[in-house]
Amino acid sequence: MVATHEVFNQSVPLEGHDAAGLDLALLEGVEREGGASHLGDLGRLGTLAGDPEWIHRGELANTFTPELKPFDRFGHRIDHVEYHPAYHDLMGVAVAEGLAGGPWADDRAGAHVGRAAKFAVWTQVEAGHGCPISMTYSIVPALRAAGGLDAEWEPLLTSRTYDPDQRHALG
Repeated sequence: MVATHEVFNQSVPLEGHDAAGLDLALLEGVEREGGASHLGDLGRLGTLAGDPEWIHRGELANTFTPELKPFDRFGHRIDHVEYHPAYHDLMGVAVAEGLAGGPWADDRAGAHVGRAAKFAVWTQVEAGHGCPISMTYSIVPALRAAGGLDAEWEPLLTSRTYDPDQRHALG
């Protein structure tokens, strides 16, 4: 590519780093609040969050926003939302790392502290996928209080396996 001008007064790209490891206040807070057993998980996720490939996937998920497909090509109502594969990649990591429902099934001390720290680090890559992840995390106590609903739903909500399929909750 031909240089058209000199770029100056700009910081270098912040990539190829451990996003958690650079946040000393976060690490200190996790340890202070009883989540020390989660620091290894946090470091692993911090390295992913600083990886240029994952940063690029976050950009793709923001560039190619979800698109509602209300009808199939034959005119039947389907109400399907189409997502870029990068969005599913981000969701897959979030679920595998326990950001959705993991703390409710994790017996280690400070499970919710660890989850909060990992959420803060991972959503630096792309914030939008944090919404369904947060909704999944927050519904577990309500289901437990609802009298029996948790028995069916909690194993699905605390799973660390991401399922990208779109299905109606009632079948």
